[in-house]
Amino acid sequence: MRAFFLALVAALFLCVTASATPSEPHVLAVKFENDVNPVTQDYVNGEIERANREHFDAVVILLDTPGGLSSSMQKIYKAELASEIPVIVYVSPPGSRAASAGVWIGQAADILAMAPQTNIGSSTPIDIGGGDIAKDLRRKVVNDAAASLRELARAHGRNAKWADAAVRKGENLGASEALEQNVIDVIAPDLPALLDKVDGRKTTPKNLVLHTAGARVTTVDMSLWKKILDTLIDPNLIVLFMSIGTLGIVVELWNPGLIFPGTMGAICLVLGLFGLQVLPISAAGLLLMILAFAFFAAEAFVPTHGAITVAGAVCFVIGSLLLFEPAGDTYKVSLPAVLAIAGTLAALMALVAFKIVQVRRAPVVTGTSELVGQVGVVREAVDPEGLVFVRGELWRGRTEGDPLPPGTPVRVERIDDGLVLEVERAEEPARVA
Repeated sequence: MRAFFLALVAALFLCVTASATPSEPHVLAVKFENDVNPVTQDYVNGEIERANREHFDAVVILLDTPGGLSSSMQKIYKAELASEIPVIVYVSPPGSRAASAGVWIGQAADILAMAPQTNIGSSTPIDIGGGDIAKDLRRKVVNDAAASLRELARAHGRNAKWADAAVRKGENLGASEALEQNVIDVIAPDLPALLDKVDGRKTTPKNLVLHTAGARVTTVDMSLWKKILDTLIDPNLIVLFMSIGTLGIVVELWNPGLIFPGTMGAICLVLGLFGLQVLPISAAGLLLMILAFAFFAAEAFVPTHGAITVAGAVCFVIGSLLLFEPAGDTYKVSLPAVLAIAGTLAALMALVAFKIVQVRRAPVVTGTSELVGQVGVVREAVDPEGLVFVRGELWRGRTEGDPLPPGTPVRVERIDDGLVLEVERAEEPARVA
């Protein structure tokens, strides 16, 4: 009995000791090497939510971005601020950058780290062409952006003065300079080294203690589907899809029953509309694009000798350049691409219109009128009526001259109201089908 009691106590001691031993830290590493847009925002925020839901010890955003949409940026840094587990933003690998919107994402993190040979900054708001915003509007936009970034830096115990300069003057720092000026918290050559360095730190302002030394790392990247969606919101592709879609629909309307142009046009229009739904667009640009397509379609019905096509091409170019103006410099349409698409559309529409006019002006080549001038052969003596074989068919034939025996080549001169062919002897032999 005593031996049994001692064995029971030993087992309980081992269980208590095992339960008291801390488990291996688990960190979720999220690769973010892309623009900041609605697709990447959904991806990053989804992984932050997952890290909280599955009780990871920390989530690390491996950041390399040129910036992007301010609306998507705000949703990402709001998710960082709301996270109940530590969020670490690590600008890596060497050669990466956290520019423009990426600075806000970095400053909102509980720990902001950089790998050697990386840089951060250049956060001045710019317009669609990459230049300065108009004076009055610029003052409002810059003041708002500077206040936002200053507050994020100050709340996390970092250099608020530099944050202000990054917005107002577009300042940019390398990793070592950023650490010296208290813009970032740590420099580390790789992720394992970073996790060891920050272990035990207490974050500001959330007061979370990091447990990351020797952590098991689960690395995630964007799924193939999200990468496809990210590709589809390229402004140049959107304009191309809208152009091909409209062209396909117009060709199908002009020639019902072709199927392929209408099918491809519908698919391309859906893909283009998806991009328009995701990215912020200018109403003026969209209206000019619609007007351009209307002009292209009207060319076949209004005899303007190409004037409407030229007007459509001009509207298309201007509308394309204005279409994504609210999206900023990261999302704009390439001028050479627009000119190439507009020129191709104008040429195709002009060719189609020319062919339609040509067909309308051509003599009728169908029905009984097509038989006039055709050569046939007599099958049953025409005296004065009989049967003649013309264009693969037997017709009643009549002649006002000498009787025509079977086998005689004849030419159709006219057709009377009773569909009887008036024929005369022909010099050349008939080609019998």
